[in-house]
Amino acid sequence: MEQPKPENIDQYIATFPVETQKLLQQIRETINKAVPEAKEIISYGMPAFKQNTVLVYFACYTKHIGFYPTGSGIEAFKEEFARYKWSKGAVRFPLDKPLPLDLITRITKFKAERDLEKAKKKKS
Repeated sequence: MEQPKPENIDQYIATFPVETQKLLQQIRETINKAVPEAKEIISYGMPAFKQNTVLVYFACYTKHIGFYPTGSGIEAFKEEFARYKWSKGAVRFPLDKPLPLDLITRITKFKAERDLEKAKKKKS
């Protein structure tokens, strides 16, 4: 029988082993601290943080946590991804290495600033 899809981030995190839950909670807290006004949602089955649009997503896999700041977030910080596997929309943080919380903070703030700029342009 298939697991029910999580309706919120607490439910999502609860589906993982305790040690992994701690890592996911660290990412969640880091994003909340970087952009406290962002709303926590589940989108595409993953935790996500939304301002006017979704800023970032994250998801856990067997050996890594995928962090999805989409194209602009990857492009702006790709020089800092040398030690990680990454693609045009995502970066993988291995579960057995320390999480780059400062990098996650900077990417999230960058995405929030871009989102606000786009929203202002739409209003004018």
